[in-house]
Amino acid sequence: MMWKKSIFVFLFSLLTLKAELDCETMKKTNKFISPHLQSKTNIVMKGQNVSLNCSHQNKSLQITYSLFRDKDHMGTQDSKGKPVIFNLSISEARDSGPYKCKANISNCKTYSHKFNFTIVDPVTTPVLKIVQKQTNLYITLHCISFNGSLPINYTFFEKGIALSPVISKHVREPAEFNLTKSNTGEGKEYRCEAKNSLPDNARYSDPVTMPSTSGDSCPLCLPLLLPLLLLMLIIILLLAFWIRQKYKANEPVPGLEPRQCVSTAQDETEHSHEIHYATPMFLEVIPEAHNDNKTGCVYAELSL
Repeated sequence: MMWKKSIFVFLFSLLTLKAELDCETMKKTNKFISPHLQSKTNIVMKGQNVSLNCSHQNKSLQITYSLFRDKDHMGTQDSKGKPVIFNLSISEARDSGPYKCKANISNCKTYSHKFNFTIVDPVTTPVLKIVQKQTNLYITLHCISFNGSLPINYTFFEKGIALSPVISKHVREPAEFNLTKSNTGEGKEYRCEAKNSLPDNARYSDPVTMPSTSGDSCPLCLPLLLPLLLLMLIIILLLAFWIRQKYKANEPVPGLEPRQCVSTAQDETEHSHEIHYATPMFLEVIPEAHNDNKTGCVYAELSL
């Protein structure tokens, strides 16, 4: 009985050795090399569905394919002459990989290279602004996307025609592009594009129209005009104060009514003579001391 068991073990060992020799022979003769694992893109975003293809160049063998994410088994499929497809969903960081594909024939197996996805946050709609420079020689276009994985590439457009080369930003700051005033005009429409390494995910800003330049011919006029207006206001106030003071000086003294003109008798030639009366103004009398101890007075002369 023991000899039968020994023969069985011997035959099994021979078959195993033959299989191993056949596997090594197939690998050396390139009949069973490592499978190929690939995807249409390795740049993905969270929530995206992706596919991994595992294939082998030997189209005549029935091969069993198994997909692994690190040490986790993700699925198994059999195929002959065609690649197998494993559908995945990227929902968290560990879904980025690494992935490996195992191809198995009998006791012969081989593994693909490692494959990793890169998870990227998509850019959001950029904001475009037109900044007028005080030099009045040019304007500056500012474009920034406040979200999205860096680096972000920006391009400026005028009515769908690219104005600038691609401007790459590795930090969260606006891209700038200068335009000379000779190349700008009222009513011109500008937009900017923002995109990162995530494919087919470019975003465009809302169109911005070039503002009127009729009031911008002198960008330094406004700072100079304000002091000038203030000076004019002060002059007007001083002039109004002077006119008011002069008007008050010509007002009659309260309590004294102005004297009326009285006509005299007419002469033979019918010419009338009028006497004009003036309201007298009395000044204060200032006593004046003399050497003889007599006090004198100084009187103002009244003119009629």
